[in-house]
Amino acid sequence: MTSTLDTFRGRRVLVTGSTGFKGSWLCTWLVNLGADVSGFALEPESDAPLFDMLGLRGKIRQHIGDIRDVDAIKAAVEAENPEIVIHLAAQALVRRGYNEPKLTFDTNVGGGVNLLEAIRGSNTVRSLVFITSDKCYLNKEWELAYREDDELGGHDPYSASKAAAEIVFACYQSAYFQGRAEFLAATARAGNVIGGGDRSRDRILPDCIQALESDAPIKLRHPNATRPWQHVLEPLSGYLTLAAALFKGNAKARGAWNFAPNSENVRTVREVAERVASHWSGGQVIVAPETGAKPEAQLLMLSSDKAKTVLGWRPRWSFEEAVDQTTAWYREVGAGANPTAVAERQIEEYLADR
Repeated sequence: MTSTLDTFRGRRVLVTGSTGFKGSWLCTWLVNLGADVSGFALEPESDAPLFDMLGLRGKIRQHIGDIRDVDAIKAAVEAENPEIVIHLAAQALVRRGYNEPKLTFDTNVGGGVNLLEAIRGSNTVRSLVFITSDKCYLNKEWELAYREDDELGGHDPYSASKAAAEIVFACYQSAYFQGRAEFLAATARAGNVIGGGDRSRDRILPDCIQALESDAPIKLRHPNATRPWQHVLEPLSGYLTLAAALFKGNAKARGAWNFAPNSENVRTVREVAERVASHWSGGQVIVAPETGAKPEAQLLMLSSDKAKTVLGWRPRWSFEEAVDQTTAWYREVGAGANPTAVAERQIEEYLADR
């Protein structure tokens, strides 16, 4: 993977959603690779300070703006003249999607259109990775892993917005990008990432850590919900591998891609919580279903066979390693360790794990 990552040295890379959880990790990794990084995103939310914890304001050129504002994203693209764009900006929570459906569609669909319009008007972008979600698939609650050509759809606003974003991207791909010289684009689908520094509400790892830090029991709404859990570095390595292949002109890299863990990482929410509590050296896990809670998918798995075969990408960390590395980040940083040093060490450990 080292030769692939060398692609980014000295290259101008724009990351949308740079102040979010995945965006902060990605920008840190890109800076370490020697890329010339710029970001476009809202200010970090008060309860999600990872961007500032990692000192990224002094390491990248950050454009504060809303992806729903087409003029703002166009201005950022025109100012930065990026060669590579990785689009992460999104409303990323299922429960918030239920509560704020218009915001969710405006951000995930309308915001995606705005970015695609900005890139349509750019003559410098050579590689675009457009991130959606594993929840873009019409979830049929089957035990088979979804492949890139399976049916899209969604039973909740968040999932539907991600499916719609995929359709919009496919339209731009065929109508505007297909024959464009020295430009290739693709979508990437992953989900249920975990990792240090995530403080978002209604996510299992942040909820577990908050409870443990407060000496409170971990409360589970859907203990039997099954997900393909992966450390945040797994999909990010996939996005980087894909972006590099597109940049190098590999036409086979166009289209849609799943970046998912191996099947042994498909575990229940209860197993995640119990592993975190065990690594934390104690903690109580209880089931506390909510009255009138909106439905959430119970089973969802992806196949990464295409990425393994065509791109040579593969997941590296087991379920246990992913959870333990995540928990260790919170423990070490909580004890006073430098967040950037911990993140950089974990990136090195990830790359060293063959």
